[in-house]
Amino acid sequence: MQRNLAQSLFEHGQVRTTLAKAKDLRPFAERLITLAKKSRQGSITARRRIHRLLSERSLVPAEHREAYELMSDVKRRRTLRAPSGRRHRTGEARGKLSFTGQSITYRLINEVAARFEDRPGGYTRVIRLPERRIGDHGALALVQLVGEETGPGSVTRPKKTARRKRSDARYAAAIKASKSMAGRAGSGAAAEAAPTPQTPPEAEPEAPAAEESGEA
Repeated sequence: MQRNLAQSLFEHGQVRTTLAKAKDLRPFAERLITLAKKSRQGSITARRRIHRLLSERSLVPAEHREAYELMSDVKRRRTLRAPSGRRHRTGEARGKLSFTGQSITYRLINEVAARFEDRPGGYTRVIRLPERRIGDHGALALVQLVGEETGPGSVTRPKKTARRKRSDARYAAAIKASKSMAGRAGSGAAAEAAPTPQTPPEAEPEAPAAEESGEA
């Protein structure tokens, strides 16, 4: 797993994986870059350790990948391996071939390590992503070589998945239904609690005042 992730990191400059794997990959990749720097100084032991740890992979140049996909299996083998069976190393065109495969070890020593010639350490960085892996909800991270210009993208708010959109729609509908039911129940209780208007009692007619007698 470390080997495959490290090969992808040196091929593309960055790799997306889980946070646990990213933390495990970082010291392994930086160790390989340190060995590659020693190999550039002429250490044969460092080169052998790179071959033992990283193994080997043939890389197809990005500008020739479309042509490589249209090739037959025979032409692909000729593009990746020499007649002796050994992999092509530099990726340069040979004979009738317009391009050849590049060795991952060659790229590590001659391209990746050359960028960090004057850097004492800290060749990679781990960026934690806001998205979660579908299935186990595992944390995701991006491992990059320091100096890469490509950013991780928007880290403010992840895009909603179809499952999340359906869940949010159901939740919003349930909230709306509960509010409408609570409103109807509250209006009914208020109507029951309100006092019924009572008609004021009719005023009794006043008794006529006694007429003053004119008698002295």
